[in-house]
Amino acid sequence: MFSLLLVIIYIAFISLGLPDSLLGSAWPVIRDTFGVPLSFAGIVSMIIAGGTIFSSLMSERLTRKLGTGLVTAISVGMTAAALFGFSASNSFVIICLWAIPFGLGAGAVDAALNNYVALYYASRHMSWLHCFWGVGASISPYIMGYFLGTQFGWRGGYRTVSAIQIFLTIALFASLQLWKNKKRERDRSDNVSAKPLSITQAVRIRGVPFILIAFFGYCGLETTAGLWASSYLVEYRGVNVETAAMFASLFYLGITFGRFLNGFVADKFGDRKLIRFGVIVAMIGVIMVGIPFETDTIALAGLIVIGLGCAPVYPSIIHATPSNFGKDNSQAIIGIQMASAYTGTTFMPPLFGLIANTVNIGLYPLYLALLVVLILAMTETLNRVLGFPKKSSAT
Repeated sequence: MFSLLLVIIYIAFISLGLPDSLLGSAWPVIRDTFGVPLSFAGIVSMIIAGGTIFSSLMSERLTRKLGTGLVTAISVGMTAAALFGFSASNSFVIICLWAIPFGLGAGAVDAALNNYVALYYASRHMSWLHCFWGVGASISPYIMGYFLGTQFGWRGGYRTVSAIQIFLTIALFASLQLWKNKKRERDRSDNVSAKPLSITQAVRIRGVPFILIAFFGYCGLETTAGLWASSYLVEYRGVNVETAAMFASLFYLGITFGRFLNGFVADKFGDRKLIRFGVIVAMIGVIMVGIPFETDTIALAGLIVIGLGCAPVYPSIIHATPSNFGKDNSQAIIGIQMASAYTGTTFMPPLFGLIANTVNIGLYPLYLALLVVLILAMTETLNRVLGFPKKSSAT
């Protein structure tokens, strides 16, 4: 039963990744459909992230009341409905309205599942599970790229991913009994009886402010890189729309493959070393994207390298949370971490959209570089504040 539950969790992580790269892949065509500026992709992204911030902060209460399994199933169902709503939208305003349930569905499940895995599974499983998030994020741009070349267009891409999400929702509801393992239920019951940790109390814990800023920077980096890669290739490098949609997925493929490899070494090297190494690799990738060669080969390879660098950062930071700040505090802190991360998602991509619209989209690599430096500075500061951790979780 425990192994089958792990399979279900893997499926849930696929569902988390599926919708994340759709908007960036399809936006060059969607904006033409509704006649809106390039920068408006940031508005949609901001609404989605705003919903995730709210539901992430509510995740502790929701998980205590409903349990991780039910929160996951309901949340995936909400994203499925929102994706179908996107495909049926006849104006930019309607897309913005559907972005609200999309964000609300994403936030609670993200925080609940990440805490569950951080508490009960080894670091390698956190990496592989987030690799499966990358599987979903890598598949959807190919789906969108295919439909962009057909009569169904971007609407067909959204409807196809919505159908996949509906199937996953059914599978998750069918698996609810698996989550009611006696050990897990006892752990959850104990957590319910404990007094909730307030946001103020959490932020006062030593080192928490630094990890919140690091999460802000990381999600800003990942979302900006994914959202604007296709537009950067089309608008600045002159790549055609269909090819750009396909190549934008290279970033997510880099994350996926990197997390697969990371799972084999995560327990040996520890979370902190993997974070440091990943950030350095991401910077190398950003430099490759920014090199002004006539050929696009180096830039396209750079997207993969950025993804490889991003690969260990998110799962390693999450997995280290119970060790860094205590198991009793982990659900509340991970929820706040998710909120901080999605604050970065909310503001950093639209900020770059404004820069691209008013200055030049060619500043994309420089913008990414600034975010990489922020992540490195905050995670290294956290290392110094907490000292050298135990080898088991974050050396």
